[in-house]
Amino acid sequence: MAASPEALSRRRSLGLLLASGSSLLLGGCALNRWSNAVGEATQPLNERIEALLQGKGMLPEFRRNQVEPEALLVNSFNGIPKLAPSSYRLVVNGMVRRPLSLDLAALAALPQRECVIRHVCVEGWAAIVAWSGPRLADVLALAGPSPLGAYLAIRSADQYFETWDLASALHPQTLLATHMNGAPLPVANGAPVRLASPIKLGYKQSKWVIELELMTSLGDRLGTWEDKGYEWFAGL
Repeated sequence: MAASPEALSRRRSLGLLLASGSSLLLGGCALNRWSNAVGEATQPLNERIEALLQGKGMLPEFRRNQVEPEALLVNSFNGIPKLAPSSYRLVVNGMVRRPLSLDLAALAALPQRECVIRHVCVEGWAAIVAWSGPRLADVLALAGPSPLGAYLAIRSADQYFETWDLASALHPQTLLATHMNGAPLPVANGAPVRLASPIKLGYKQSKWVIELELMTSLGDRLGTWEDKGYEWFAGL
């Protein structure tokens, strides 16, 4: 599947330029046994390079009147799960001092942030969306993350699984969105809670999020699509 033109940003283009100089540098999508071994051996280098290209600054946002409601397509990994808002809990555990189980009221009590950003899908489409909710960084701060934490595992009610580097999770524009385009988040788009960020491709932005686990290292699973050969970092 071809990535959209938006996905080939300056950062990604520079990454591809670096890749052309060495197949060992950014060749993370090959599927044969040798390439998989090389990818595992060079993954920390890949991550450092992409994180450097991504940077830590704020990405430009759009105006509210630029939102494209019809352009955001709905897809799901294993159907749309049924989550009752009254019983919903977001579990935060792993390498934290204070494991949490947060209801929607607790999430709403945190400072709320709106980001009008472009959602870019690896399938080749994009949409400008206004997401709002607490920053993921603020939720993790409540749990008191250990200095040893470096990665975040995200589990969803539809069995979708993702992992992020902690720096991307703590980016100030990475949200646990509970609202979309000024209204409560629709169930089809991930209600009651989903990830939203302008710094990652769409498949990294899990819907129906129910658990966040802070980890010291990546395990055997990288993500639902990453385990099938998709790029892990998937930065924009």
